[in-house]
Amino acid sequence: MLRLATQMVRHRLSALIAVACAVLGGAALITATGVLAESGLRSHLPAGRLAGADVVVAADQEYHPPGDLPIARPERRTVPSRLVGELAHLPGVTASVGDLRFPAALLDSHGRPVPAADPRSAGHGWSSTRLLTGARIDGSAPAGAAEVAVDSATADAAGVRPGDRVRIVAAGREAAAYRVSALVDTPGAGVYFADPTAVRLSGRGDRVDLVGLRTAPGAGERVAAEVRTKLKGTGLVTATGAGRGDLVSPGEGASRSLLILLAGSLAGVILLITGFVTASALAVSIAGQRRDLALMRAVGATPKQIRRLAAAQSTVVAAVAVAPGAGLGYLLAGQFRRLLADRGVIPSELPLTISPLPALATVLLMALAVQLSARGSAWRTSRMPATEAVAESRSEPRAPSRTRTRIGLLIVVAATTMSVVPLFSRTVIAATATSIAGILGAIGLALSGPALVRGIGAVAARRTRTGASAPTWLAMANVRAYALRNAGIVSTLAMAVVFVLTYTLTQTTVLAATADDTRTGTTAQLRLTAPALGGLPEGTLAAVRRTPGVRAAAPVGSTTVVWPYDMLGDTETDSGSAMILTPDAAHVLDLDVRQGGLDRLTGNTVAVSSDVVRSRDAGLGKRVRLVLGDGTPVEATVVAVYGRGLGFGTVVLSRDLAAGHTTTRLDQSLLVRTDGTAAARQALTALAAARPGLALAKTAPASGLRNAPPEVWINLATIVVLLVYLLLSIANKLVAATAQRRVELGALRLNGTTPRQIRTMMRREAAVTAATALVTALLLSAVPLALLGQGFLGRPWPSGPVWLLPALAVTVTATAFLTTELPTRQALRTPPADAIRAQ
Repeated sequence: MLRLATQMVRHRLSALIAVACAVLGGAALITATGVLAESGLRSHLPAGRLAGADVVVAADQEYHPPGDLPIARPERRTVPSRLVGELAHLPGVTASVGDLRFPAALLDSHGRPVPAADPRSAGHGWSSTRLLTGARIDGSAPAGAAEVAVDSATADAAGVRPGDRVRIVAAGREAAAYRVSALVDTPGAGVYFADPTAVRLSGRGDRVDLVGLRTAPGAGERVAAEVRTKLKGTGLVTATGAGRGDLVSPGEGASRSLLILLAGSLAGVILLITGFVTASALAVSIAGQRRDLALMRAVGATPKQIRRLAAAQSTVVAAVAVAPGAGLGYLLAGQFRRLLADRGVIPSELPLTISPLPALATVLLMALAVQLSARGSAWRTSRMPATEAVAESRSEPRAPSRTRTRIGLLIVVAATTMSVVPLFSRTVIAATATSIAGILGAIGLALSGPALVRGIGAVAARRTRTGASAPTWLAMANVRAYALRNAGIVSTLAMAVVFVLTYTLTQTTVLAATADDTRTGTTAQLRLTAPALGGLPEGTLAAVRRTPGVRAAAPVGSTTVVWPYDMLGDTETDSGSAMILTPDAAHVLDLDVRQGGLDRLTGNTVAVSSDVVRSRDAGLGKRVRLVLGDGTPVEATVVAVYGRGLGFGTVVLSRDLAAGHTTTRLDQSLLVRTDGTAAARQALTALAAARPGLALAKTAPASGLRNAPPEVWINLATIVVLLVYLLLSIANKLVAATAQRRVELGALRLNGTTPRQIRTMMRREAAVTAATALVTALLLSAVPLALLGQGFLGRPWPSGPVWLLPALAVTVTATAFLTTELPTRQALRTPPADAIRAQ
């Protein structure tokens, strides 16, 4: 069987090249997705400052919902400082250090903060230097509250040396003068204070961020095992080796989970499109071999043998393409990682985990897809009586399958029904229904396409019976007679258009609606931040309120909240960003409050979006269970329900509720509403200039794709990659389909048709194919996008670039014409008699 399959492959290279290209591209996409998923599970950040610690003990920074993947907690959870002494007495421990991290920024001679990798965690206690490895210290430890040590890079940027006096803003306090007692020659070390000073500045009290242990040579694993036994059931985790890096910074360690979420969101679409393209390419390949398969049936081959033969030769081609495709997938994953790092989604230090597992999974998935698609494509020929199979091998089935057509129409109806979701829920999750509806509609078109194309061909043929040129008449007759072949091409082209339209315009529409919510809901004109200091210093709010022309000012922060809720008897878990507001926020923000009021945000209270009130039973006055960013479970009372959830999130926490549960414990920004005069703006500008590290900006949200959030760029990059894959697959499929028509073209030439007339005929077929694909794609996309626009923007059309549709139309038309014209010219170089004999 394998030998026969290999021989058949040699005689069908033009058709099977399309299969190879589909498998290669699909293998690359699936492998890249697998690499991202594996990296999210197994990759680790560099140990950095903890490289000198053999064992690290910290609080578990993950929330573990029942029956679901863990959710990262980006806010630092602390551990009792008594553990430092308790663990120091374990056998094999040579040093036990309690590590503290808090905001700190050194000011240069001009009063500007020296740039740091992460100002929110640049401050440490001197004892943390014992966790460094290979550090060279020039000077002595800070002797008191007025001395500090700084890393060499910071010292060089500020132009200071041991013994110099510097000013430092630490933990939100006003800038204070310190003497530099030492330089620590380790990249990214930060600013080191005397241990008592670090405890006071951090505000941790009797707690530390983590505990690092140095052990005797060879005792690391034994000590780690003893520590795990000792801390079992306490909620603390013990890390060694590569796992230490994940505990350096909870926020950066949490980014690994984003890779899992990204891979999960891409996997469904990629598998769907890969399966569709592979099956479509195999259908063209098997259709070109119907005569050979029918003859085999005539000489006694069983239906099962026919299907096995079709699957075997397809597997031979796939085996050749899947290996380079998997290799390409590793390169593609590297490009995705670079994009994610450039957009700040993941730390640039987070590496990819490279192993053979994604490639092995890709091989299995592609083999399964190829086997099922090939057997399905050969099913009809293998089941037909031998004589009927031979008779039909020269043409297509005259009547498209009614069952197939009905199933396709039902899928189109289901997709249209699904697209109404944005009318009832104005959330990002609801918007994804538009994209899914578009893809499902394209699949429905693929199933019902033969009947559709046959109907279009019949109408066109009737209108071109009289007065039409020979090429036009032939083109319309071919469209009608070869409905199955043409439908496969139309449906694939339409899928490309539908996919790009729905996915791109969903992203841009949600982006526009979010910006509109934020713009409309922000009544403050200015925002004051201090990114170089890790948070706003104390006294900033009072100083702003005293500024002439300021009508209102309120602090605004953000954190991450996990919201478990009951859904049909099961516990669902939602994790997302949440704003932190005070009652004064009502003077600078308009969240479209529909019940209650933001002025009630005191104590254990929250405000929730109206989009989740019913689904989560979170109406006004209800008690809701939340898990704060540091893992603390709380119960809070709903004191307000607001309408602009898309721009401001599903939940808002009171400042009192979030106090002590964020890493820096500082306000991240101030929203300021003025009287609108230039004098007020100038006064605030002067205030920001007089205080180091403050930055003043307008509150109007940036619009356009250039300022889109990272996840939008990631989705758009995915769309581009998938579009390229679809177009290449379509091009190969069209080339293969045209090349298989040598006998038909040869017969036309023997009957007197000139090469010019044949080229004209093929061009008009390509025009009909492109037009049909564009029209059906627009019809499939119109309803979902209109409902999306109505639900999110209040108008029956989406928001997005106006050039997108014309660009797609040009691309689809050019693809159809070029991939038909070139193989047609090639086929016409062969004498017609030779073409018929070769068949």
